[in-house]
Amino acid sequence: MPQSANDTSGILGLDVHTLKDLEIFESETGDASLFDFCNFTRTRGGAAALRRRMERPWSNAGRIRATQASIRFIDAQPELFTAVPSAYVSGGAEAYTQEILPALDHRSWLDFAFGAFQMWFNHDSHYFSIVRGVQATCRLVQALRAFVAQNLASSAGELVPLLQQIRALLSRPKLAEVPDYDVGAWGTWRMLRLDQVLRIHEKETITRLLGLLYKLDALTSMADATREYGFIMPLVEEGALRVRAKGLVHPYLAKPVANPVELNQESRVLFLTGPNMAGKTTYLRALATALYLAQLGMGVPARSFCFVPVERLFSSISLTDDLRRGVSYFRAEALRVKAVASAVAEGRRVVALMDEPFKGTNVKDAFDASLAILERFSGRENCLLIFSSHQIELNDHLDIAGGQIDCRYFEAVESSDRLHFDYLLRSGISEQRLGMRVLREEGIFELLDGSPGGHSAGSPTDESRLSAHSS
Repeated sequence: MPQSANDTSGILGLDVHTLKDLEIFESETGDASLFDFCNFTRTRGGAAALRRRMERPWSNAGRIRATQASIRFIDAQPELFTAVPSAYVSGGAEAYTQEILPALDHRSWLDFAFGAFQMWFNHDSHYFSIVRGVQATCRLVQALRAFVAQNLASSAGELVPLLQQIRALLSRPKLAEVPDYDVGAWGTWRMLRLDQVLRIHEKETITRLLGLLYKLDALTSMADATREYGFIMPLVEEGALRVRAKGLVHPYLAKPVANPVELNQESRVLFLTGPNMAGKTTYLRALATALYLAQLGMGVPARSFCFVPVERLFSSISLTDDLRRGVSYFRAEALRVKAVASAVAEGRRVVALMDEPFKGTNVKDAFDASLAILERFSGRENCLLIFSSHQIELNDHLDIAGGQIDCRYFEAVESSDRLHFDYLLRSGISEQRLGMRVLREEGIFELLDGSPGGHSAGSPTDESRLSAHSS
């Protein structure tokens, strides 16, 4: 049964903030969005169909598997899908069905002949637009006939009903009047008779065929993206909520470092620590992006990926205050946590990613709030949480908060030179405190200690330091 536009059953819940955090449709830096990254469509209508899919990923295991089966079939036989009608053909047919042109709907052959002569004689621009539209629509019908005539018997998943609908529409008696050759040499009478069929009797049929073509184009694009980037197809599981991955990376990175993910009912919360720039935020985005792609039914950037589908995906990475609404930064953080808590309270299956929350308040409140959130989320069966923080002092209290908290960290590799990072996930809590070192490496204290045009009193110059060292 086709799904209505307002039906949200089986659809992954994504709010505006999560779409923004994951750069699904736009990037704040002006780089390509995830939609651009996955868009291999050949038609404008196909791109619109792909966007609709990416706005409403599945949360139902059966629907995800159906999309996966379609993508696997397309990926295994890509040559079959080169026969799908091109943007030129579909664009011409779509313009023809939407353009306002005079139409002849006369039943009597004499009335029709008179109307055809009048149109040809008095409205030549309209007539030639009709001719171009008829030719384009005939090419569309012919191309779809050729496509479904191929060996598609082993097609699977969403492709099965999609192909059935295309064949049923093409078999309508009126469409039998469309020949399997170019109609460019047809005279006025026959051309306008065919226009009558296509634009009056079977206009809805042509519109539906275009819609099915665009869905097919979107599915093909998802298969092309999965193949182009070397993504693997995830394993969709049943039962208690969990996500497990090996070799997970973010798809945007040219030379990514792969890491594992393990979230389940024994480890519902991942408490993530480490210095800035070590990889915490990228890790959060990599997991959220992979889970999003998996619930689209696409492949993901990992060596292996297994998951039980979730109903709500939340990220809290790039929060800001809202001056117009009078919402402070901490209020924005609290509202974000409330949105997650509301979904959990409703009994939804939730994955949430919080990147250094409670920065908008004092250290004591931030500590207490973090501990309270970790304690409560670790006890909720329907929720998996990654919580990154610089509050390493929480380590002494995590056993009290609950046994379902797994501690992992990233670290900087320290040496006599500048800091560098290996971006590898480790077990435990980071003890690194690098803020002062980063400030020194950037020369900030030297800038502030110096006087304009010279050096501050009592502060040794570079020359005096070298002299003292040499002596």
